[in-house]
Amino acid sequence: MNIEALNHIKHTAQIDTTDIVIIGAGPVGLFAVFQCGMLGMKTHVIDALPEIGGQCTALYPEKPIYDIPAYPVVTGEELIHNLEAQAKPFAPVYHLDQRVEGLHAQSDGRWIVETTKGTLISAKIILLAAGAGAFGPNRPPLDGIESFEGKSVHYMVRSRNQFKDKTIVIGGGGDSAVDWALSLAPIAKKIYVVHRRDKFRAAHDNVEKLMALHNDPAAPVELVIPYQLHGVCGENGVLSAVEVATLKGDVRRIEADYLLPFYGIVPDLGALSDWGLQLDGHHIVVNPATAETTKSGIFAIGDVASYDGKLKLILTGFAEAAQAAHEAYKRVFDGKALHFEYSTSKGVHPITTAQK
Repeated sequence: MNIEALNHIKHTAQIDTTDIVIIGAGPVGLFAVFQCGMLGMKTHVIDALPEIGGQCTALYPEKPIYDIPAYPVVTGEELIHNLEAQAKPFAPVYHLDQRVEGLHAQSDGRWIVETTKGTLISAKIILLAAGAGAFGPNRPPLDGIESFEGKSVHYMVRSRNQFKDKTIVIGGGGDSAVDWALSLAPIAKKIYVVHRRDKFRAAHDNVEKLMALHNDPAAPVELVIPYQLHGVCGENGVLSAVEVATLKGDVRRIEADYLLPFYGIVPDLGALSDWGLQLDGHHIVVNPATAETTKSGIFAIGDVASYDGKLKLILTGFAEAAQAAHEAYKRVFDGKALHFEYSTSKGVHPITTAQK
């Protein structure tokens, strides 16, 4: 957007003002709300999805997570629920179902963020917590599959009960395909796992469990290998069968109620790639001590951030959120010294209008 157009918007449209704009409402973005709030900073949160939670909500709400401290096991949905409750005292403003399409530097050092819905937000700090960008499913190239999506074809499992006593075709050979085959086996009528080779790219223990189910005549799981998805059959979004084929072209028809293609997700930084930041593929290079990017006032945390020795774990993103918030404090409060206090001593004090 050119300067003239931006100046026109600034004079004709409402601009929200805050301390920090957090781009991404996944677990790391939500924890950043808490960290910023504990330091007295207001936040607005933008996410392309219609609800908070990022991949935890969109891809594996019921999948167990084992490496969150103090939780021997927690589902993605439970984790997001707890993080939302933790952030709630600091009254974050959520702007969901919209993407960032413009970032405009101001003469006073602030930024104006513009979204696809025309939302304008002025902030001192931009905090990118957008995973590795806006994710979408890696769709199999099947003619007409779009008409079944959201009805009989799903790229994520939001509720296991939806598949109770149903016949399901699962496509893929990675963790998602194997994990959901194991998870749905106790309730499904029949599960066909379609993979183009006999080796799976999933956790060894889970692959062994899947093989055991396949070899058990009483279990509802059948491995269809080496095959790949070839076509979908049905009317008005209601699936009747899935066609699979070998590399030689031999086609098999499998009657099914649902198709779950798990071929990963496609990352796309979108407009973020045009901000002049130093990139490392689909990731943004940051200073590991502060989480700041190569552009002053813009920080990146979580999976989108890149530096030597980076571990792509949620708990790593949590630590980065704390680092970024403490560094951002200096900018938001114009160099004011931060007297560090542990939360057990400080407690949680919601931000009030009077404070700001």
